[in-house]
Amino acid sequence: MRVLLRVAYDGSAYCGYQIQDNGDTIQEELEKALLDLFCVPIETTGGSRTDAGVHSLGNPVVFDVETKMKAMSIAPALNVRLPEDIRVLSSVEVASDFHPHTAPSRKTYEYCIRVQRMEVPTERNRVLTVHVPLDLAAMQKAAGYLEGEHDFTSFSSIHAQVTSKVRTIYSCQVTCDERDTIPTYNPLDPEEEGFGRLIRIRVTGNGFLYNMVRIIAGTLVEVGRGAMKAEEVEKVLAAMDRSKAGPTAPAKGLTMIRTEFVEL
Repeated sequence: MRVLLRVAYDGSAYCGYQIQDNGDTIQEELEKALLDLFCVPIETTGGSRTDAGVHSLGNPVVFDVETKMKAMSIAPALNVRLPEDIRVLSSVEVASDFHPHTAPSRKTYEYCIRVQRMEVPTERNRVLTVHVPLDLAAMQKAAGYLEGEHDFTSFSSIHAQVTSKVRTIYSCQVTCDERDTIPTYNPLDPEEEGFGRLIRIRVTGNGFLYNMVRIIAGTLVEVGRGAMKAEEVEKVLAAMDRSKAGPTAPAKGLTMIRTEFVEL
């Protein structure tokens, strides 16, 4: 049978999802656990090849196996064999021709930014700390220009190997929940206004190019700190030139939230 896993992980200690020679990966740990469970080598296919340091709340992973074990029982059986920073949230049987790369889907990623003079130790592996105030309204306006179908060449790594860089962004939202705000250096100082806030950039689309969300985040930070006007994002898109967009934000602030498959 073909099994679909939803895999969550803290990517801080790993060199990304896909197996490689230079360090431990999520795929390697999954396949080691599968070998231990079924006593045969099993190759997995991940829906997203997240980079080193990127986190996930549910990366879809499929594999084929001959077993009498019920699909739903595979998740807990794997979790007792996996490191504590990797967990299989669910396991279900899917059609034999189902593939996470070709099945129509909507993917959602979130990038987190803490506006703070000092880095918060408990967030060091999952949040980007920005040491200057950010204009939330300007970032929200800029994000609006990214919605819709566009050629995202300007927001793609020059190392991306794809035939088309046209993607559809269904939603690009920049939010700040006051419940996530933490104490600032000096709460009584008017100059501390805007510090302590946690800003979330959440992007949903039909697919993403290599480093696309991290470049979007880096560009929106540039808008937020006043280095780029919100209206310029529209021109950056039209330029189809990577050098026109902002920097690639660090991997640690990025989390894959979910992949929704239309046919499931």
